[in-house]
Amino acid sequence: MTDGLSAVLSRISQIQTLINPAPVQATTTATETPASTSTSGSTDFDDLLDQVNGGTPGTGSSTSKSGGSLADRAISIAKQYLGVTYKWGGNDPETGLDCSGFTKLVYGQLGVDLPRTSSAQATTGTKVSSMAAAKPGDLVFFGSPVHHVGIYLGDGKMIDAPKAGDVVQIRKVYETPSQIRRVLNDPSSSAGDSAVADTLAKLTGSSSLGSTPYANLFEAAGKKYGLDPALLSAVAKTESNYNASARSPAGALGLMQIMPGTARELGVDPMVARQAVDGAARLLSDHLRTFGRVDLALAAYNAGPGAVRKYDGVPPYTETENYVRRVQKAWGQLR
Repeated sequence: MTDGLSAVLSRISQIQTLINPAPVQATTTATETPASTSTSGSTDFDDLLDQVNGGTPGTGSSTSKSGGSLADRAISIAKQYLGVTYKWGGNDPETGLDCSGFTKLVYGQLGVDLPRTSSAQATTGTKVSSMAAAKPGDLVFFGSPVHHVGIYLGDGKMIDAPKAGDVVQIRKVYETPSQIRRVLNDPSSSAGDSAVADTLAKLTGSSSLGSTPYANLFEAAGKKYGLDPALLSAVAKTESNYNASARSPAGALGLMQIMPGTARELGVDPMVARQAVDGAARLLSDHLRTFGRVDLALAAYNAGPGAVRKYDGVPPYTETENYVRRVQKAWGQLR
């Protein structure tokens, strides 16, 4: 075993402690008993370690799988911005993104600091010879000189912020790119030791969330369900101001303000921070898959998916509209 891997393994017990902190003291007075709970810290940690090493969660095996790759993580993050309005020079999803602002935002969450403009981004990473050699997660550039960039998804498709009057969307690669660049390290490369250590470090809460309350829980749940941990933190800040004992007049409970009936369906105790974050992350992930946009997923979390379907968008409720804006603003501040 190499010294690098030995160092990683020697850190596992410390990291497990960070990912599974002592339960937050709270008055657990919910009348309903959860149908089931997911409290196995070792299983959660093994799943996270599997994902870091490219394995399949729940198998305890770190064999190479595309589902655990950095490219899949980049694509998952990128899809969270579907529907965000294009804005020239924009780098804030609350007000709008342009093509290079979008790619810089996505890859920045993976620790890749891209330049601000598409022409400068086209000089980063390593060159990919052709579309036949392109892989999901590569950056595809257009024009000579370069004037546009998108993220390749595979199968001839990409996700990008196209132009004024449009939104972040998935579409076909509309012409042969003038350049293709690979900016993500291949997890199967010889740089694996340091890459594993860096990724494990991110799961301990030492990344963008810093000392934000419950950062470790948001990092772990974000990795587990393919969500930006900062989005989960923004929901908690908006819902309860990070108060694990919070109770709303409407009956919502805990850190993530989950209603008792929803908690029963999720099989969690909303007054236990770890379970609340896991349940909320699962719920938000489901809403994102259903509606395809962050604002609609947040609206569904607040008002229910039925209301989003009824109005085919964010319901015209003042509370819900304000809620979506507040979460998105907090999300931007936490990144």
